[in-house]
Amino acid sequence: MSDPFSSSVLKVEQPRRGPFGKSRYKVLDGDDTVLAIAAPSVDEGRAEAMRGIVPGKSNLDARAVQLTTPGGELLLTVEKLRGRDYTEILGPKEEAIGSFVTERVGRRYVIYDGDGTLIGAVEVDVPRNNFEVLDNGGTKVAHVRKKWAGLATHLLTTADKYTVEIFDPVPEPLRTMAVTTAIVMDMNLHESKEIT
Repeated sequence: MSDPFSSSVLKVEQPRRGPFGKSRYKVLDGDDTVLAIAAPSVDEGRAEAMRGIVPGKSNLDARAVQLTTPGGELLLTVEKLRGRDYTEILGPKEEAIGSFVTERVGRRYVIYDGDGTLIGAVEVDVPRNNFEVLDNGGTKVAHVRKKWAGLATHLLTTADKYTVEIFDPVPEPLRTMAVTTAIVMDMNLHESKEIT
């Protein structure tokens, strides 16, 4: 990716929109400059086709978000299939960049490149607030931390905030996968906050 995400420290934030504002994110650099905006795709493609009869009721539902520059240029699509087993990262021309595949729900995800070659893993702590991105040799290449925003914010909104620290140099596509880890983990583990 010609890299708007070249900073070694990034922030991923969801707006405070109550329990129905999920799957919306801002990606910022360490100086709070907005680098990308992620929102549900207008045509959610394969993810929309896999939705259940009652969509959007849990983090098990399929969904897709598109990351665009503030000017609207498509950068990436994060497409989470129904369940927690598989999330794919696609480039602007719908080319596969890589995928996250569940090895142990909520504890470990393996990362593949677009050709299906294993390139790393994500280790998750017990409270699901710290995510270590590792390469194939077990070396930590990135750390993603979910910030605690207080009980009311946690229970009544989707306003999660993450920091992403990348320990460069990290080769592509693992670096892009590390950048998207916060969004992928949020979609898989932290989006079931509806009051329904």
